[in-house]
Formats: sequence, structure tokens, C-alpha cells
Amino acid sequence: MAAGKKIKKAREGIDREKLYPLTDAVKMVKERASAKFDETIEIAMNLGVDPRHADQMVRGVVTLPNGTGRTLRVGVFARGAKAEEAKAAGADVVGAEDLVEKVNGGAIDFDRCIATPDMMPLVGRLGKVLGPRGMMPNPKIGTVTMDIANAVKGAKGGSVEFRVEKAGIIQAGIGKASFSEEKLVQNVKALADAVAKAKPAGSKGTYIQRVAISSTMGPGVKIEPGTLSS
Repeated sequence: MAAGKKIKKAREGIDREKLYPLTDAVKMVKERASAKFDETIEIAMNLGVDPRHADQMVRGVVTLPNGTGRTLRVGVFARGAKAEEAKAAGADVVGAEDLVEKVNGGAIDFDRCIATPDMMPLVGRLGKVLGPRGMMPNPKIGTVTMDIANAVKGAKGGSVEFRVEKAGIIQAGIGKASFSEEKLVQNVKALADAVAKAKPAGSKGTYIQRVAISSTMGPGVKIEPGTLSS
């Protein structure tokens, strides 16, 4: 079947203007995830914020109760005992000056980056490399920490970083099409709860304005925001 026909068929039964309860939306997205690979289920949340203002920035990290279905490679900037702690916790890449040099040269062999506070003067030099990729360690989301073991285990176990983009949108993967509907619903609610708690003081009016979920190759389904809370 041609790609255009597949998309048209997948959209059958979806009212693109209607807001569906979360459980219904998840079911519809799962039913239409028909690719030959295990599609990622993604959520997009339009927030009533203007990220250009510092007091309206939304960012954080949340550990999804059922994981993401994706295995992350974790890089850690640490020395001595903390470097050993990172390795024991399952970090894929660990180093200090040597790792800074590799990353500065474009060799980024990890998806999530964690650092001990003492390493930040060095890691700070990598802002132009890690910043645009959204990988710069930050104490606000727990990626600059002395508790290296828990940070690594969290990243490996399904923690998701979220950050509002310029247009006021947060996008994140919340599982795989192979997950049960119940697990996907639980993950969506966990992320929505974390985003709600991260509401900045500068946000006025309706905070969570529009929400939609989709699979990698499937159509989006709009969600009634009121059904996101537990």
C-alpha cells in the first residue's frame, strides 16, 4: 500500500477537531501503529507560556513508571571514586579531561549527559557542542549531582527530560506501541503531572492548552486536557 493510502487509512475514524479522553486517544493511536518496527508513542503539549521570558521557562525531568522502551547511552563526567560509581551504576561512557576532549572533537557517544559539580568548569566549555543538542548537564534537572549512581540508574530506567521549545511546546516520547494501553496512560499522566508541577510563576491564563499524541508513523489524536490528571 502506498504511503499516502496508509496515512489516509490510519486517519479513518479520527475526528481531527475533536478532543478525546486520554484512554480513548491512547487506544486509537495504538490501533493505528502498524509499522514493521515498534513505533515510539510521542506526546506534544502546547503550553500557555512564552519561553523567551526567563520566568516562563518550563523544564524538568520525570521517571516514567513503565520506562520509555528505549535504552539510553549515558555519559558521565567524573573523576576518581565518582567515576567508578558511575561505571558500577551502568554508565556507558565515563571520563574527565579525556572525555571533554573527545566531545569537543565531535565524538558524542551518549544520549544523556551527567556530571559531578566539580567537573562543570570543564564541561562548561562544551556549551556550544552539548547545548544545541539539549544535553548540557543542569542541576535543576538532576544531571549535575554528587549522587551519580541514582542519576545514572534513573536515566537508564526511564527518566525523561522535558523542556519547552520556542513555540511553547513540549514534546517527549512516552513509550512504545508494544506497551499496553494501561502502561501508556500511566506514563502520559506521570509526564503531565510533572509538567503541571513545573508551571512557572510567569504563566498567566490556561497553562496546558492543547495536547496530542501520535505514533512515529501514525496520525495525531487530540486529547481533552482535563483527562490528563490522575
